[in-house]
Amino acid sequence: MTSMVAPINMGLQFRGNWCNVNKNKGREFLKPNFNSSCNTNIALNNKRRFSLLVTASSQCSPGRIMGTINEIKHVPMIHPAAGKLANENKQHTTLVTLFRGRFVKDRSVYRQIFFVRSYEIGPDKTITVETLMNFLQETCLNHMSNCGVSQNDFGATHEMDLRKLIWVVTRIQVQVQRYSKWGEEIEVDTWFDIAGKNGIRRDWIIRDHYTKEIIAKATSTWTMMNRETRRLSKISEEVRQELVPFFFNKLAIAREEIDHQKIHKLTDSTAESFRYGVTPGWNDMDVNQHVNNVKYIRWILESVPREVLEDYKMTSMTLEFRRECTQSDLLESMSSSSSNVTGASNNDSVNTKPDLQYIHLLRLQDTKAELVRARTEWHLKQNHK
Repeated sequence: MTSMVAPINMGLQFRGNWCNVNKNKGREFLKPNFNSSCNTNIALNNKRRFSLLVTASSQCSPGRIMGTINEIKHVPMIHPAAGKLANENKQHTTLVTLFRGRFVKDRSVYRQIFFVRSYEIGPDKTITVETLMNFLQETCLNHMSNCGVSQNDFGATHEMDLRKLIWVVTRIQVQVQRYSKWGEEIEVDTWFDIAGKNGIRRDWIIRDHYTKEIIAKATSTWTMMNRETRRLSKISEEVRQELVPFFFNKLAIAREEIDHQKIHKLTDSTAESFRYGVTPGWNDMDVNQHVNNVKYIRWILESVPREVLEDYKMTSMTLEFRRECTQSDLLESMSSSSSNVTGASNNDSVNTKPDLQYIHLLRLQDTKAELVRARTEWHLKQNHK
C-alpha cells in the first residue's frame, strides 16, 4: 500500500497557545485560540519563542486551520527562525540538506545551523565546552554524509569501508571568544584539507547566525584506524582520490596561533588534583565501539578545582589523543596549573595572556597508560572582575 503525504508548507506556522479543545462525534480537534490573549503574530522577531510546524495529510489545504489528530502527521517543535533561514538566500535552496545544513563557497564549506537548547547549557546559562564540541562533531559528520562519499553515514568513504578503516582524531585545538546563551542560534562552518602524508586537517569557524560575529574557532588532525585490528593505517591512494575533490586550503586559526607545542606529561608528583574511578558507560560509546572523543572533555574537567570552574571561563583547549578507551576501562583524571609542570609553555593562543593555564592527563587507572593529554587556558569571568 502506498501512502500519500502532503508537501510541507514551511510558511504554515502558528505561534502562541493552542487551546479550546472541542469534541465532535468522538474525535478531538486542535484549534488555535485567536482571541486577544493568544499571540498569533508570526513575525520572526523573537528568537526565543517556539512555533508549531504542522504537516497535514493530503486532505488538508494550507488555508485549513483545523484538522483531526489523525490528519496531523508530525508536529515537531522548531525555532521560528527556520522560516527566516529558508528565505535568506533562495539561490541555495536546492543545496539545503536533511540536517538543516548547506554547502557554501562553491561547495567547499559545509554550514550547519544549531539552536542552543536549555539542556545544552551550564549553570551560567551558556553552552558547555562539551556542547560546543558536539556541535563541531555533528557538523563534520553531516559534511561527509552530504559530500556523497560516505559509505556508512558516519564519515567513512566507500574505499575506507572496503578496507575496514575508520577516522580517529589525534589532536584538537579550540579557541573560544564567548559562549553562546540559551536561545541563541549559531552557525558552524567546516571543511577539510590534506595534512602531511598520512592525515587530514579539519577546521571549524563558529559564528552567531544573525550578527555573523565569530565566537569560536577550531582545528584538528585526523588519521585512519583499522576497525578490527585497532591499529593506525596509512591513507591509501584510492581513499585519497575520493577526498581530493573536497580539499579546501584555508586555516580557521591563524598559523602563528596554532598550538604545536608539546603538552608535558603529568605525574603523581606534579599533579595537584585527582579524580579517581571514572567509569565509561554504555551511552559514552560511539558506533565505532570506543568512547567518543567528546566524552573525554567532561572527564578531564572532573579534576579541575571547583572555584576555577565557577569563576573562570575556558578560552582555549588543546587535546592530544594517545589511545582509545572502551567501556570496560577504569580511568583517573589529573590536573595541575602549568607553573607546577617543569618545562610547560605559556601558550598565548588567543592573543591575550590567560589568567590561568592548566595541564591535564586522563589515563587508565590500573596500567597508568595515557589516553589524553590536554592544555587549557582560562580567563576570569566578567562579573568576577
